[in-house]
Amino acid sequence: MEKLTVAPRTGHATLLYSELVTDLENLQADIAVLGMPFGSAYGARSFTNDQTNAPQAIRDVTDRIVRAPDHYDFDIDGPLLQGRKDIRFVDCGDVIPDLAKPGDHYRRVELAVRQILKGGGLPIVLGGDHGITTPVLRAFSETGPITLVHVDAHLDWRDDVNGVTEGLSSPIRRASEMKHVVRIVQIGLRAQGSARPEDLEVARRYGADIITAYELHDVGMDAVLARIPDGGNYYLSIDADGMDPTIMPAVDGPAPGGMSFVQARKLIHGLVKKGRVVGMDIVEIQPSKDNASKLTCVTAGRLIVNLIGSTIKAGYFDK
Repeated sequence: MEKLTVAPRTGHATLLYSELVTDLENLQADIAVLGMPFGSAYGARSFTNDQTNAPQAIRDVTDRIVRAPDHYDFDIDGPLLQGRKDIRFVDCGDVIPDLAKPGDHYRRVELAVRQILKGGGLPIVLGGDHGITTPVLRAFSETGPITLVHVDAHLDWRDDVNGVTEGLSSPIRRASEMKHVVRIVQIGLRAQGSARPEDLEVARRYGADIITAYELHDVGMDAVLARIPDGGNYYLSIDADGMDPTIMPAVDGPAPGGMSFVQARKLIHGLVKKGRVVGMDIVEIQPSKDNASKLTCVTAGRLIVNLIGSTIKAGYFDK
């Protein structure tokens, strides 16, 4: 009989047509997406900030990011999974807080990332605000030593805000205290955030390699990559406001002069070739501020596509 109807469009349950897997026990996967919508709030109004909507907002534009996963993609010189039928690409859903156990979602996301790593997966975490990087990075204690590569307009070295030590202004300070994080490279800093002069001094004393957006534009991404030692394990944390607001406008603190998409793509491909990218997060997207084209979420997705395609092409998942 002639087919008269098609299934109604209900949005995308997973990112980039990946397989939905919410049972992480004994998970075996090559690439695993994980949503972490909630951070550690500084006040009552921040518990449900707009960043909590970002993981699903990025998933929802899947068909704007990649129209068909088997089509050729010039960013990665091949289809999304490079034509590989043996690559298992999964979306593990979201880690949601338990209202009866405040803060327990940080413990659970750390366990979730550990399960992904145990099963051989490359975690790609969708925030949420930047506080989520702290528990995610803790999960890499057996994967170290880690070089943290941080793209952001802001320093994120506050010890605490309102007594909260693991919120969005503190992830790099907390990372500096982790024994398995041995080097920190911060790229794209500009304008003004929560950092005070004393926070910058702490970062410099630690030895963070701080590269402002203006230095990046002057010397180029190749020169920045050359400052990162080869052969490392790299964790890439991308705050959307580290990118220029012409391509990622839906952020709380837009600052002109940020990293371009071409520069970010070169950073991703360069790190993949230098050593091993062991994880990545994208944070601080506020979907209600995105324009009609959903450009911020599409750009986030295209950065993820470049990581997926380049790691497969580089042989990360060859058996």
